Amino acid sequence: MPQGSPESKRTHIDYQHELNPAQYEAVTLTEGPVLVIAGAGSGKTRTLVYRLAYLVEHGIPPWNILLLTFTRKASQEMLHRASQLINRPLHQVSGGTFHAVCHGWLRRYGARIGYDCGFTLLDRHDQGDLVRLLRDRLELKVSPGQFPRRQTIVEIFGALVNKNLDLETLLTREHPQFLTQAPALTALNRLYQRHKREHQLLDYDDLLLEGRRLLTEHEDLRLSLSEGYRYIMVDEYQDTNRLQAEIVKLLAFTHDNVMAVGDDSQSIYSFRGANFRNIMDFPSLFPGTRIIKLEENYRSTQPILDLTNTIIAQASEKYTKCLFTQKKQGPKPVLLEAGGENEQSQLVCQSLAELRKQGTSLRQMAVLFRSAYHSFDLEIELLRQQIPFMKFGGFKFMESAHIKDLLAHLRVAANPRDSLSWNRLLQLVPGIGKKSAQKFLTQLPQEGFSLQGALQWLTSQKGARAKAALQPLIELLEQLQSPDLAPATRLNMALSYYEPILKTHFDDYPKRLRDLEHLLTITARYGSLGDFLNDLTLEPPASMAEITAEPGEYLTLSTIHSAKGLEWDAVFIIWAAEGRFPSVYSQEREAELEEERRLMYVAATRARRYLYVMYPKVSYTKYLGTTFNAASRFVRDLPRSLLEPLKVEPRW
Repeated sequence: MPQGSPESKRTHIDYQHELNPAQYEAVTLTEGPVLVIAGAGSGKTRTLVYRLAYLVEHGIPPWNILLLTFTRKASQEMLHRASQLINRPLHQVSGGTFHAVCHGWLRRYGARIGYDCGFTLLDRHDQGDLVRLLRDRLELKVSPGQFPRRQTIVEIFGALVNKNLDLETLLTREHPQFLTQAPALTALNRLYQRHKREHQLLDYDDLLLEGRRLLTEHEDLRLSLSEGYRYIMVDEYQDTNRLQAEIVKLLAFTHDNVMAVGDDSQSIYSFRGANFRNIMDFPSLFPGTRIIKLEENYRSTQPILDLTNTIIAQASEKYTKCLFTQKKQGPKPVLLEAGGENEQSQLVCQSLAELRKQGTSLRQMAVLFRSAYHSFDLEIELLRQQIPFMKFGGFKFMESAHIKDLLAHLRVAANPRDSLSWNRLLQLVPGIGKKSAQKFLTQLPQEGFSLQGALQWLTSQKGARAKAALQPLIELLEQLQSPDLAPATRLNMALSYYEPILKTHFDDYPKRLRDLEHLLTITARYGSLGDFLNDLTLEPPASMAEITAEPGEYLTLSTIHSAKGLEWDAVFIIWAAEGRFPSVYSQEREAELEEERRLMYVAATRARRYLYVMYPKVSYTKYLGTTFNAASRFVRDLPRSLLEPLKVEPRW
């Protein structure tokens, strides 16, 4: 077909009527490289579905089409919708993930690079088992310092492939606690790669590596596959990594008929290996690229889009676009400054109640946050007010092992006969196993059993090793007995004791330590240890949905990363403060700070009608004590006409 000129044959679909002008252009421009910059809520999936239908209706054989997506479900849904549009099956269209497509090639052509068709594909658990086997063979378990657990090693080896980094750089950026183990990890990785080759094993990341190798080392195969896939479409192109972009270029070398669809403003997954440069450099990689911008938004009101347009306009590098909608009217987004973190949580609950009175269901509301621990105080407040919620991304506050570990020490101080907490904290002590803990627990039911009695029993245990291991715990519990200590002081003491244990139990202890330090900010507002623990022992979040008679009626709590692609009538963005959002860790590198800006854009564009951006003016940290927060740089300097700044005290 001539570029941009569809055949005149009669079709089932009136494309020009059913699509807006930008979508229509993207659907009907069939030859040459095309980059579709699809703004949030602009009908990206609809455009891909209609383009599939358009190609087939205009004579392109389905087997000449390749649709690359990031989940199998996404490709199946698009193909199903396209087949319904034109009333014919599209089973012959190749659709799926990059990994699935490369897996199919390796099963058929793997012999060219040394793989039998029956090679074994390792899942993450298999990889962990293999790493443990090889680690023991190298006797790396006796290396000085803490060595990563097997699943962490698997993640590190995968990141080396997906992020195209050397081990030293990767460890420095993401796992500095393991830098001393770089030589041992290098040796283990060499053995791991060699063992896989010798035993016909491939892991998930090898699929991309070896798929690219097939294309680069065998020109006849590259020619055959390129001629076979004459029309290539790639969804969520901003989330591709370096290998995936190279595979697309290799596949298209005979024709350059590639349509990449994505949004540079929603590139937020660099931690998974996504490369922002891929979408920015697409026109350079494919000379003659036509850039089409989908800017009509079908989700949000114009006041929300005015705000999000201004947020992303400050990005240092971008495809300039301006989202607009036919929904011109709507309430202005609000910037709320709370006195402290708990006041922020109360304000969320207060606003939820007001919106529900106005007819917005709880299911159509969400609270979004930069990091999972930002919702801890809110979770407690929601439990107290019996507002059902579900959390997505990260751990629920009271389900986190490290939170339970730390609180067990305070629970025992408050109630010496708490057998569950005793069992938990005793088994954290080196050399104290289940049997020793059970022996101690038999003493608890005795009448008049006290913390002092427990400490005496522990002190009386035979064996120098057991006594030495228990001594720090005994000293901590003795200190926690003082009735004059504030809850925050007690928690700080327990944290100082628990921190070395945390480091030996969890490879991601820096992240978990930040969770525990944030717990101090919650504890600081309590004057009574009993009140603090009581608030934490209300009905657990998992069963809170039983509070309401309406099935599925719950508030969504979500990290922004987990919320991408979703939408709600009302969205609350909490902890929009400097040092939290953007994170203090992102401010050292410009690329990371820019990704934080895109995160704020993604969060704000989830809202259909109501948008609240909130932060606490005052907070507490372990190292700095009471601190004063400024609003996030992404919102504080915006024109007043876009975002209504309010300082509101909660009514509770």
